[in-house]
Amino acid sequence: MSTAHDFWLSCGHHLLDRDSGGGLLVTDEFLKAYLARPEIAPPSDACAAERAVQEALLADPRKPLAATEIAAIADAGARENWQVMIAFRDHLARHRTLEAAYLDIARRNLRFPHIFLNQLVHVILRNALDGCDDAFVLRAAELFFRPQKLTLHEGSLVAADEETVSGQGSKPLSPLVSMLGLPSAAEIDVLSEDNAGSYWERSDVFDMALDLTAGRYGLTALGEVVERWIAHLLAVETKVEPLLELQSVPLTWYVGLDADATRIGDALWHGEEINDAMRSRVVGLYRLTFADPMEMLEKVRGEPVYLFAVMAADKTLRLKPQNLVTGLPMRNLETVS
Repeated sequence: MSTAHDFWLSCGHHLLDRDSGGGLLVTDEFLKAYLARPEIAPPSDACAAERAVQEALLADPRKPLAATEIAAIADAGARENWQVMIAFRDHLARHRTLEAAYLDIARRNLRFPHIFLNQLVHVILRNALDGCDDAFVLRAAELFFRPQKLTLHEGSLVAADEETVSGQGSKPLSPLVSMLGLPSAAEIDVLSEDNAGSYWERSDVFDMALDLTAGRYGLTALGEVVERWIAHLLAVETKVEPLLELQSVPLTWYVGLDADATRIGDALWHGEEINDAMRSRVVGLYRLTFADPMEMLEKVRGEPVYLFAVMAADKTLRLKPQNLVTGLPMRNLETVS
């Protein structure tokens, strides 16, 4: 991978290989990183059975484990954590690439902890954005795997990392943060042309806020992330343009990028009026067009797709990038892997 501007070291991309098509190949080293997670690492008073499981997997992270080996763990919480961990490991190992594993999760709506899914999105985006030298695009990409807290600051709508602003940012983001000696969270700065050069060294701290005010570059950058995500996972070229307002257009197809956005899209689809309070929560509105309309379902071929991003009532924004995998009107969706 490109080393000119490395970023997001904590996602573990340096532990992975790539296949001829650019997909991420699961390695033993990557699987071992999960064993160091605080939810999994046995505490000092762990029973012998739990320690035996940990030692066996550190020696061979792909080792099949009998259900009885997990059942023998004394602590109920630890047993559940290991069951989830082994199920997730097995899912990754069954697929040639992490991208294929993620697509299967999204399409079949498989249930895994959000922290595991966000980590998958994190490392897949790191692959999709390899070589990107635009700090605004990379900061916008963080919205795909880290919840944001939004606030009005001097007339601007600013998104800051929710975990960082809640005071939890000084905790290790993953075992790799500690292993690599990455810095602790610092004071939050709004990303600007003046400080964009510092993003690279701060990318694992998540302490830079992004201006998402309508008409400014932050929303344009997020649109580019959507384009790169779709191209990487679905092998389809699209153009994503931010809009200031949705006015008198036929809403032939839409994708909500979060739960609240889906509710707004549903309401507009059914011809319902959106009140001012709900309109004020719309963070981003986009028009997506396919470079090749033949990639689309026939009934909407050539029509634009509208994307919505909406903050929740508590002013948080939790994007669901899987909606872009499952929600677009693609003709051959199931054949893409």
